[in-house]
Amino acid sequence: MGKSVTGPEGTVRILDGIGLTVGEGDSIAIVGASGSGKTTLLGLLAGLDLPSAGSVTLAGETISAMDEEARAAVRARHVGFVFQGFHLLPSLTAEENVALPLELAGREDPERVRAVLDQVGLGARRRHYPRQLSGGEQQRVNIARGFIVDYPILLLDEPTASLDANNSAAVVALIEEAKARGAA
Repeated sequence: MGKSVTGPEGTVRILDGIGLTVGEGDSIAIVGASGSGKTTLLGLLAGLDLPSAGSVTLAGETISAMDEEARAAVRARHVGFVFQGFHLLPSLTAEENVALPLELAGREDPERVRAVLDQVGLGARRRHYPRQLSGGEQQRVNIARGFIVDYPILLLDEPTASLDANNSAAVVALIEEAKARGAA
């Protein structure tokens, strides 16, 4: 699989010749220098972007051959994503941002929302809007949102980058719990 972009300076290969298979229950880390394509690779694996060459199969479905609506449906069923950029909706509280994936799946579970926010240390800040939260707190809302549904696949893009040691440890505990439940 590969990804190239064309701009005024010509074509730039971001990823080239990538082959990757991740099995059920596997955990992998993608490491590399800043700007090496790690976030691009995660976006391709989630079907947020399409490869320039090759294909992407996720949960047994070739998502690179699907339109955006079909890819979104696959993501909604299978993928929890913690973004490097938080992508919180500014008009929703922390609690509402975390609950959004459940709502999109046609479910409600306010107790689970509170429990996950408590796990990341934000139970007392659940009714605050993103603009009322620090960068680290926004990242923890982002993390809670990624873990709110028991997705079989979790894609985490630098989930602890803006967190202190204690909050990083809480996130690692969430990752370990998800892995124990069978997430890859």
